Amino acid sequence: METLQPPVQEQKANRIINILSIAIPVAVAVLLGIRQKVDLGSWTTYLPHINAVINSATSLLLIMGLYFIRQKNIAAHRRTMLTAFTLGSLFLVSYVLYHLTNESTPFGGQGWIRPVYYFLLVSHIVLSVVVVWFVLRAVYFAVTNQINKHKQTVKWAYPIWLYVSTTGVIVYLLIKPYYLH
Repeated sequence: METLQPPVQEQKANRIINILSIAIPVAVAVLLGIRQKVDLGSWTTYLPHINAVINSATSLLLIMGLYFIRQKNIAAHRRTMLTAFTLGSLFLVSYVLYHLTNESTPFGGQGWIRPVYYFLLVSHIVLSVVVVWFVLRAVYFAVTNQINKHKQTVKWAYPIWLYVSTTGVIVYLLIKPYYLH
């Protein structure tokens, strides 16, 4: 049964989701633009590798979540998707830490792979900004038991999120040979 949220609570949640959906990408862009890098130690050079593992796990969890909901295993679906959401949040922190402490690695590939890499990178970045709003709404609707709204939102959130997490791994694999560490 669908839970109805009081209008004030719904408006407040929408406001928070909208603010976060703008603030997160803007904050990341500002932090990436900082030219003076912070020295937190050499351990930060491992973060891209950890991020690839996080993105791989997120992709697998998204696929598992779809499987579980199709099997009508709501408890497993909920656990899986909340884990994917948690990993996405950890990825964001790790990604920001890496770029605060290390220069961006230029892609060194030549020939046909170069436009492929940049297409994947640009589409990944653009959709990673877009997906924040959808994922936050999907999670909110799920935890407030607004299942019809959750389903409507997930029609967009799921494929975009799966694309972003999967292309994150592909982009990593393509640029990995060019990391200095």
